[in-house]
Amino acid sequence: MNLFNAFTTGLKEIWAHKFRSFLTMLGIILGVASLIAMSALVKGMENGMKEALIAVGGLEKVRVEEQDLPAYQQHLSDQAEGITMADVEAIRRGAPLIRLVCPEMRFRDAMITHDDRRFNAWNFVGTWPSALEMNQHIVEYGRMFNEIDDEEARNVCVIGVTVRDALFGSPQEVGREINPVGQRINIRGHVFTIIGMFKRYESEQDAKRRALAMAAQRGGPQNSPNSDSPRQKKKINFSRNNGNGVFGWKNATVYIPLNTMWLKYRSASGANNIPDPRLSALSVQVRDVSDLEKAVQQVRNVLMITHHGIEDFVLQTQEDWADRINTSIRNIRLSGGIISAISLLVGGIGIMNIMLASITERIREIGIRKAVGATSVDIFIQILVESLVIALIGGLAGLLAAMGLVRVLGAFSPTQNSPIITITAMAIAFAFSAGVGVMAGLFPALKAAKLHPIQALRYE
Repeated sequence: MNLFNAFTTGLKEIWAHKFRSFLTMLGIILGVASLIAMSALVKGMENGMKEALIAVGGLEKVRVEEQDLPAYQQHLSDQAEGITMADVEAIRRGAPLIRLVCPEMRFRDAMITHDDRRFNAWNFVGTWPSALEMNQHIVEYGRMFNEIDDEEARNVCVIGVTVRDALFGSPQEVGREINPVGQRINIRGHVFTIIGMFKRYESEQDAKRRALAMAAQRGGPQNSPNSDSPRQKKKINFSRNNGNGVFGWKNATVYIPLNTMWLKYRSASGANNIPDPRLSALSVQVRDVSDLEKAVQQVRNVLMITHHGIEDFVLQTQEDWADRINTSIRNIRLSGGIISAISLLVGGIGIMNIMLASITERIREIGIRKAVGATSVDIFIQILVESLVIALIGGLAGLLAAMGLVRVLGAFSPTQNSPIITITAMAIAFAFSAGVGVMAGLFPALKAAKLHPIQALRYE
C-alpha cells in the first residue's frame, strides 16, 4: 500500500464531504486551540509572577509583619509591643546571616498636593536609605536620601513616576520628560522637597509595547513633521499606563526618611495622642539564599527574645511566594490540560463516528478493492491514514485558531500577564491531535479490514 496514495485518497474523501469533514474537525480544532491558549495564558501568568517576585527583592528578602496572637497567648495581648526599632537593632547584632535590615513606617492614604493638582499616595513610607537596595529601586533623577537626612529628620522625599505624572504632568501631557527634583509638594500639611525620582517600573511586555509605540510616534517617513497622516496625529497616553500589581505599587511610591515620618506623622498619632513607636513592618535580606532557612530561624530566635516569647509577628519569605506560584501554575496547567484533553477526546469521537459512517457508505468499494487484490492490511492503513489526515488538518487549523484566540485573550489580559505562545505547546498540541486521529481510526480501520469481499460486494 502506497502511503502517498492513501494520503491523497484521504484528502479527496475530505474534499468530497467538505461540510461534514469540517464538523468532524471542529472538535480537534477547538481542543488544539484551547490547549495552546491555556498554555499561553499560564506561561504569561508565570512570567508575570516571576517578574513581580524579582521586582520586590527576590528570594533573599524576608518580611517581618505583625500578626494576631495565637489562641494560647491571647491573655498576653496587653504585653504585645509589636515590631519596634529594638527588633531592628537586635537583628543587626544577633543575626549574622542577615546582611541588610530595613524598617518601615507606613501612612495610608496620604494626600499630596502641588498647586491645583493632588494625588492620594497609598504607598507613603518612612524608611531607611537601605530601602533602595531592599526593594530593587533605581533612582533616575536626583538621589536617594541618606543617613544624615534621616538623622536630622529633613523634609525630603523620593517619588515614583505615577506621583510625578499626577502632580506635574506626564510627558504626553507636556510634550517632554519632566524632572521634578527640587520641586516642593505638600504631604498632609507638611512641605517636602523632592530630591529624587525612581525610574518607571514595568513588565517586559509593557516595556516592549511602550518602546514600539514611542518609535511609531517619533519616526519614519510617514511620521515626518509635515505629515498629516492619522498616524502622526495619534498620541499615545503613557501616563495612564504606569503599571499595575507590583509595578504599579512601585511607581506610586513616596519615600521619606524614617525619623521624618516618626516626628511629623507618628509621634502623636497613637491612642490619646500618645506616641506610637511601632513599625508597620521590617524587611531583611539574607547574605546567601542557600542559607535562607537558617537565616529565618536566626531572625525568629532574636525576635522571640526581644518579644519575650510573645508571637505577635510573622516571617514571610519570598520562597513561600515562589512555592505558591509554582503550585498555582501547576494546578492551572493541570486543570486546563484536562479540559483540553476532553475537547480532543470529543474530537476523536467525532472522527471515529464519521469514519464508521464512511465505511458504511463504502462497503462495496472496499469489497471491490479486496476482490482485485487489496489485502486487509492495505484497507486498514488506508482508513487509518484517512483518519489521521482529518486529525492533522484539524490540528493545523487549531494552530491558526489558537493564534487568533491568544490575540483576543491578550487584549483583555493584564500586560504583565500577557499570554505567550511557545513552540513546545504548539508541538505538544499538534502531536496530541495526531495521536487522537490514530486512536480514533483504529476501530473503524479494523472493522473495514475484517470485511469479507463477497459479503461486501453483496451489500446494498
